[in-house]
Amino acid sequence: MTKNKFAPITGSVMPRFAGIATLMRLPLMGLDDADIGEVEIGLVGVPWDGGTTNRPGARHGPRQVRDLSTMIRNVNRASGINPFALCNCADLGDTPVNPADLMDSMGRIEAFFHRVCDANIAPLSIGGDHLVTLPIMRALAKNGPIGMVHFDAHTDTWDGYFGGFKYTHGTPFRRAVEEGLLDPKRTVQIGIRGALYNDAEDTWGQQQGIRVIDIDEFHRMGIDAVMAEARRVVGDGQTYVSFDVDALDPVYAPGTGTPEIGGLTTLEAQQMVRALRGLHLVGGDVVEVSPPFDPSGNTAMVAATMAFEILCVLADSLRSRSPRV
Repeated sequence: MTKNKFAPITGSVMPRFAGIATLMRLPLMGLDDADIGEVEIGLVGVPWDGGTTNRPGARHGPRQVRDLSTMIRNVNRASGINPFALCNCADLGDTPVNPADLMDSMGRIEAFFHRVCDANIAPLSIGGDHLVTLPIMRALAKNGPIGMVHFDAHTDTWDGYFGGFKYTHGTPFRRAVEEGLLDPKRTVQIGIRGALYNDAEDTWGQQQGIRVIDIDEFHRMGIDAVMAEARRVVGDGQTYVSFDVDALDPVYAPGTGTPEIGGLTTLEAQQMVRALRGLHLVGGDVVEVSPPFDPSGNTAMVAATMAFEILCVLADSLRSRSPRV
């Protein structure tokens, strides 16, 4: 497959309201396709919300984000990055899931991402609730723990739910630390806010070494200082970017399972992701888009745009480590 076949369909060839919707209008490829070895970044849908504890619907996120991502163009105006010129990108479709069995779904998701990683494809995923990040990390971190820049209203380091059940969208990063997938001392969480059931919801992660920058500290520090701190924390090791849309104030992203007022603006989020340029990025995700709570599609548009911002810095990172000859 020639490189230009990995380019998104342009609006001058096919109007944005027409054609089959794929993530960012990229070619749709399967992991068994003959040309899969040429793909460098794979965009993946994870249509599953079996870890949700309150407002469901994130299983429908990837489909609506695909539709709204037809508005994404090629070049990031702020950074000048054209990720599609830097790397061969493709929509790899959706992972297999079992909507009736949480543990089986996590196994299916993990197996899919093992195949993605074994093909040397960097994953950029659209969830799905935040528990989907755990099986993704199980595939990405098979050779050792990774660091993470995590944008969220919640730390997602709870221990359990309803009598100690260990796997919900509020527990993925506690499990990831316990399983040796995530290095807590190379993890920073930005935008944390909202009332707590008890202090232990936040303190466990901090005791492990996670750097938590809550929304009040974020505003005291300012974007430049926050991102300098984030870069210090993750250092030059392999780093994952996880973006929960509830990091944003619900005026920007109402279609999510656990909205918290007083959050980030979309511009603040874009500027922070752009500041990740130059880090050793290995993948990312945008999660918790629940279309039933925002039929306008605005939340999905925000998610598609944030995925594009992550794609830009991921493609730049990959190309800087492996220049084309």
